[in-house]
Amino acid sequence: MSLLTIDIDYLTKVLKQLLSIPSPTGYTDELARFVSKELERLGVFYEVTRRGAIRARIDGKKTKPARAFVSHLDTLGAQVKALKDNGRLELVPIGNWSARFAEGARTTVFSENGAYTGTILPIKASGHTFNDGIDTLPVGWDYVELRIDAYSKSVEDLHRLGVDIGDIVAIDPAPEFLENGFIVSRHLDNKAGVAVMLAALKSMAESTKKPTVDVFWLFTIAEETGHGATSILTPEIASLVAIDNGTSAPGQNSDEFGVTIAMADQTGPFDYHLTRKMAQLCRDNDIKFQKDVFRYYRSDAASAIEAGADVRTALITFGVDASHGYERIHMHALRSLSELCTGYAYSPVEIQRDAREFASLKGFTHQPTEDADQELSPETEEPGAEPAE
Repeated sequence: MSLLTIDIDYLTKVLKQLLSIPSPTGYTDELARFVSKELERLGVFYEVTRRGAIRARIDGKKTKPARAFVSHLDTLGAQVKALKDNGRLELVPIGNWSARFAEGARTTVFSENGAYTGTILPIKASGHTFNDGIDTLPVGWDYVELRIDAYSKSVEDLHRLGVDIGDIVAIDPAPEFLENGFIVSRHLDNKAGVAVMLAALKSMAESTKKPTVDVFWLFTIAEETGHGATSILTPEIASLVAIDNGTSAPGQNSDEFGVTIAMADQTGPFDYHLTRKMAQLCRDNDIKFQKDVFRYYRSDAASAIEAGADVRTALITFGVDASHGYERIHMHALRSLSELCTGYAYSPVEIQRDAREFASLKGFTHQPTEDADQELSPETEEPGAEPAE
């Protein structure tokens, strides 16, 4: 199987554009507009839900069993919890991230009167004032505050500016694209995943070759708060491949190079057959890959299963160093993931039975047992099973 060529210049350009648009959970409208217009430019059919999740589709040779990829548009951020007497803002996080990585961050506060820049600071920020107290201050959201870049020394000043409780705070990404392929930025989780999908979509849209079956490309808007792909799947989708970040850290097998295939996260193992298909596609196409297990991690795939979707799920990732903090990735992983997406889209459907939501055991899959002489794969057909494509 030959992989489609990925336009690295396009992947880089679109990732920069994605990072430039603030999109903490609950504030994703403008990024949804950008992605929708990009899909339109590529000539890809799409539709948008009431709240702004996107479902795109490239038609295949058959409609079922359809496949889907999913990434999320939303990022970490913060929200105004209280207006402080000193004219600064108390914050609560949007998503699960440590205040350790908030200290020193440049931000944008979106009030009803407009946007204000600002900086998140420890409540003891001056060494000239607090001396060693700045080093003994605990880490936590109770110990930081947001200083707005406007005249603000009281609650009344904040009211005058139009700032109020509940206002969304976006964290500036501060991206750097290095010549050696490394990318350093906040919010690579998961704008890099969105860029991977758009780059794969571009290569497929420009190809004259049709995928094996319909392929859906899903962009969700609330993954960081646990909602993810709860309501965007269609009944014909039988397999869902999430694209997100892998955790390159001590004790993990993820890597900033190649594809990291997650075998399990905190919700349990991913689908036995789909994860192994991802690995085999990497082997067949000389894509560097490694496997990992994530203990404190969930993705769009988890939310889909928890919402009751009867789909096979897999998670393929780009390794991120310091995830949910000061993140770093490498373009090699993004290119590898985009290539894998095209490889999967054009690969044969081995489990024909997945075209039906309910069926008999005819064509149902096998898993190896200790008595088996060799592993039985989905390609192994039972008498009377439908032939594989």
